[in-house]
Amino acid sequence: MAEDNRRADAALVQRALESSDEFGRIIEKYQEPLRRYIRRIARPTPDELDMLLQDIFIKTYENLNDFDQSLAFSSWIYRIAHNEAIDHIRRKKRFGASLDDPAYDDDTVALAETIAAADDDVVSEVDREYIKKCIAAVLDDLEPKYRSVLVLKFLEDKDYNAISDILRKPPGTVATLIHRAKREFRRLAEERGMHLGGL
Repeated sequence: MAEDNRRADAALVQRALESSDEFGRIIEKYQEPLRRYIRRIARPTPDELDMLLQDIFIKTYENLNDFDQSLAFSSWIYRIAHNEAIDHIRRKKRFGASLDDPAYDDDTVALAETIAAADDDVVSEVDREYIKKCIAAVLDDLEPKYRSVLVLKFLEDKDYNAISDILRKPPGTVATLIHRAKREFRRLAEERGMHLGGL
């Protein structure tokens, strides 16, 4: 399945390089996944999200000739999106703006549950409403590098090699980052009185 997607993307890129009209197909395929990813990482306002997506696709179009064929196209475009998201977070912090509150959405709860379930199925024992009230604050307190790897691994369902390509870090470093992110997530959660058992 992954190899089929990779071949389909390679053909999509080739057609877009031959005709700019074909680039719209790349936008159609990746607009919603990247919208979801940027929202999870950077917590932009709706207007900021639209601007970020526009910037991502402009950079993708401008650099399509430089696409590294040794990478999966999905990893390459996610790398562009990741860099834009991190830049957005830095800009907002520099100007003292707070990141948008996602109102404890289902993504936030799903991430907490999935992270915990990866080691021990304990979150189901915790009151779901309590999780909704606490998890967003925990995620907001995580450094972007930790929030990013957790989202990529547990919500975007990327494997270690894909995360490695997106973040430009060796797979071993990615594994270490995920381990540290989970540990930091647990520490911050426990500071708020949440007990995530074997996380």
